[in-house]
Formats: sequence, structure tokens, C-alpha cells
Amino acid sequence: MRVAIAGAGLAGLSCAKYLCDAGHVPIVLEARDVLGGKVAAWQDEDGDWYETGLHIFFGAYRNMRQLIAELNIEDRLQWKSHSMIFNQKEVPGTYSRFDFPDLPAPLNGLAAILGNNDMLTWPEKIAFGIGLVPAILRGQSYVEECDQYSWSEWLALHNIPERVNDEVFLAMSKALNFINPDEISSTVVLTALNRFLQETDGSKMAFLDGNPPERLCQPIVDYVRAHGGEVHLDSPLREIQLAEDGSVSGFRIGGIKGKEPQQIQADAYVSAMPVDPLKLLLPEPWKAMPYFSKLDGLVGVPVINIHLWFDRKLTEIDHLLFSRSDLLSVYADMSNTCREYEDPNKSMLELVFAPAKDWIGRPDAEIVAATLEELKRLFPQHFSGDNQAQLLKSKVVKTPQSVYKTVPGCQQLRPDQASPIPNFFLAGCFTMQRYLASMEGAVLSGKQCAAAIGQSPLAQPGAQSRANLAAV
Repeated sequence: MRVAIAGAGLAGLSCAKYLCDAGHVPIVLEARDVLGGKVAAWQDEDGDWYETGLHIFFGAYRNMRQLIAELNIEDRLQWKSHSMIFNQKEVPGTYSRFDFPDLPAPLNGLAAILGNNDMLTWPEKIAFGIGLVPAILRGQSYVEECDQYSWSEWLALHNIPERVNDEVFLAMSKALNFINPDEISSTVVLTALNRFLQETDGSKMAFLDGNPPERLCQPIVDYVRAHGGEVHLDSPLREIQLAEDGSVSGFRIGGIKGKEPQQIQADAYVSAMPVDPLKLLLPEPWKAMPYFSKLDGLVGVPVINIHLWFDRKLTEIDHLLFSRSDLLSVYADMSNTCREYEDPNKSMLELVFAPAKDWIGRPDAEIVAATLEELKRLFPQHFSGDNQAQLLKSKVVKTPQSVYKTVPGCQQLRPDQASPIPNFFLAGCFTMQRYLASMEGAVLSGKQCAAAIGQSPLAQPGAQSRANLAAV
């Protein structure tokens, strides 16, 4: 069976990979000239890479790790010490650590929390621990019920002091969805905490050893092509065409960069695009269907990723860092954390600017200037006195609509991968899967989409193929 897939991000590529494993032939069509979607990256005139986001792989990303193992590229994940490191607001240039000892879960997580005395008091730790008991005992069913509350509301319901938000979860909520605790659904935070507490290596982090398009996405493309599938860049979906019975009759692919427009016909069709462009392409007859109309409530959150190259090493820390800043979320010195970006004498900081809604329309120079002001607190020894660190260059990557904004009530709006249209399916981290808006969620959604296609009547023995795939 031939399956046309619009989008070569992690959702579309993983869907294609698992379709190949099931004996189908995927045709992946990507609008841009780069693989990866939300993990895309580009090289500048100096050969340095800059990325769409700061991408962290957690031990709890079981589906992502399985995919990487199946591609035989496990050595490309650079695992860091099992710790979470926060900047201390009150003492500029210092850090507070949650170190997870070599114990089974949840003992290692409890030890990490109890062993940190910089950020939370013992009464705060006890109150927070008691609040988590229902999530630990009742699992995901309880976590899903909590989608009616923001994280701040959930804390208040459990009489957990607001200072816990200020000390820990302001940073965590921005890292999880680029928004603040009073906006983010408590389901998101509780899902992450459950995985971190219940899986021994759940919160352990890794960085990819190089740029994501080449080091992560290209191996999937190579796999797909080796198994008879196709992947085409510069092939934007312009229209989902319908047959008389309301099913999809084809994808109209726009001609760009000298290419002729194409009509792609297949047995099944997948949108692996983000939710916002998908909504713009929905055929008019579909828009009144509850499955599709609910998508109006899912909106991408703005994100800004900043890259700053300096004339010296600002830190030797080889890990993700939580800035605890009003402007910044997480950051890392990629010259320490990533093999391809390694530099023993200079730093390249990659920082996530969040929340970004008030900054996404501002000039790059203004965003960089505000970030440099924050660095005076994060690295005071390098940004005071006569011999200050010098910025060599910068890159700002703006994504006006990134992953869907996980506000309370979103869970009921997320669609299954199988749509009411018998030959049309969805993949993407906004679709229903247990890991929400993340790389793991994208991979899992693609895997579930491939399974839904395989279980559909289209794939059953004796089904009449309608495919007449035009050459791209």
C-alpha cells in the first residue's frame, strides 16, 4: 500500500519508517528544503550550525530511544550526569543541583529532591510530596483528570506554597511548553513528573552529537529509501483534494524552485504537519466535523531560540541549565555538550527565550540585547570589569507557531491518528498520545499513525488499491 505523508518532521519520518517495517511504501513530502520540522537546523556562512530549538533527549523517551536503536545510531546520544541544574537567583553565577543517585525509582528521585536544600524548605518538600501521592498511586487516569487545572491552580488545590512555583516550576513549565505555570495544564507537568519519578533513568538527559537534520533525520530518510519509500524536499502541500464520496483523492503539491506542480495519488494520506498549517488546508466539507472543528482550540505557541558565540569559555558545565530567568527558559553551552559544536577555547550558548509572545515581533538586535543583560546575572565574572567577554556573532530563530500551547482543556481537543475520513490520518505531537508536545510525542504519534493505517480496512487483504502515484 502506498501512503503519501505531508511533512518530514519527526512525526512524518517516524510514520514513514514504521510503515516501511509493515511492508508499505511511504512517500514523504516536505515543504521546506531541510528535514526535521521543529528540529530543523541550518549552517551559516562560517559553517556553524544554528537550530530551531534546544533539543534534549530524556531517558523516559522510550519510543524515541527505540527508534534510534533500530537505526543503529545510539552512539549519537551523548548522555550527561543524572542531574538537574538550576541557576540560583539570589547568588548570581552559582548553581543548585538535584543529583539522582544510582538507586531504583522512585527512591533516586526522592533522594534528589530531599538532597537539595538550596531551593525548597523541608515543609515545602513535604507538602509537595503529599500532593503528588494521587498521581503516583492512580497514574495516568488521575493525570488526565487534572487537565481542567493550570499548574498554579493544582498547587493551590493541594495547599502547596506558591514559592515552590517560583523556585522550581517557573523554569520547568517554560522548559516543557514555553509558557508560565499559570497557563500550562497541570496534566503536562504531572505527566513529566510521573515519568521522572517512576522510571529510574526517566529524567536523565542526553544531547545529540551534532545537528539534528544530518545526525537524526537523515538516517530515517536513508532507512525509508532503502526499503522502497521516497522522501522529497521543496514539495509543499497546497490542497487536500476530495473524491465524490468525500474521501481524499490526492494531494496537490505546489511547484517551487523550478519544479512543476504535482498531483500525488496514493492508497492513504497522512498530514504530519503542525496543527496550524493543517487547519488552513482543511477542505471546506470537513470543517464542521467535530473531529476537525476541535482543532480550532489547538494553537501553536511562539518560541525564540538564540545562539550566541563568544570569544572565551563562559562555563565548563556539560549539561542543560535552567536559567530561572523571567526572559529565558533553559540554555546550554553547546561547545561543551555537543561533539560537533565542540570548542575548547570559546563558548556557543544556545538559549530558549520564553515566554516569547511579547518578543516574537521585536527586532533580533533587541532580543539579543535583552539576553546579554540576562547573562550578566548568569555569568557575572565574564560580564563585569574591564575584561568582559565579547560577543562574536549571534543567530535568532523565531517560530511564531511551534508546538501546541498546552493550556487547560486541551486534552479533549486532541484528535486520534485515525480520522473520520477512511483514507486520511494525522501524525504530530498535537494528536493523542501519552507524551504531549515533545520529540517523544512526535515519534510516538508517527508510530501510532502507522499502526492505525495498518489496522484500517485499507490495509486488509483483498482491499482494492487506488494508488496511481505520480512521479514527484
